[in-house]
Amino acid sequence: MRLVAVDGHAGSGKSTFAGLLADRLGGAPVLHLDDIARHDELFDWTARLHDEVILPLSRGATAHYRPYDWRARRPGPARPLPAAPVVLVEGVGAGRAALRPHLALLLWMDVPCEESWARGRARDGEEQREFWDGWERAERAHFAADPSRPFAHLLVRQRQQGYEVVSGPDGTGETPLSITDSDGS
Repeated sequence: MRLVAVDGHAGSGKSTFAGLLADRLGGAPVLHLDDIARHDELFDWTARLHDEVILPLSRGATAHYRPYDWRARRPGPARPLPAAPVVLVEGVGAGRAALRPHLALLLWMDVPCEESWARGRARDGEEQREFWDGWERAERAHFAADPSRPFAHLLVRQRQQGYEVVSGPDGTGETPLSITDSDGS
């Protein structure tokens, strides 16, 4: 199993790109970190993600997690995430330091934060204005303490037609594993 992370600022197009990539990979499962994060744990979900998702998948088992209902402000019923040769994890913080050892590849949606946040605010509307005010502060603090972009293997840039994918800064110094190679698991 290979975990591939799609990280970037809120509103940068991570979900859309991950969906397209999943299709190109033959229907790879996608975990949206919006289902893992919570109002009281915008970025403090690493241990839960590890225990509920990464450990079972690493054993070849189906993971089960409870997607957070952002309107009801509580987790919903358990949802399965099947083990597969490639599993995509998309969301703000998907490339955080604690997750990087588990990743075969880290992609960064290369959209400036101000542009991303404007897109996100337009998408979510006036109803979420107050949330976005707090979100921007929280996201800035998260990436100041635990940046992902410097460690990205690839940068993804949205173009008029499609995407451009270029080499990233890759501060790990390691060669990324091919997402199509098999290690027998």
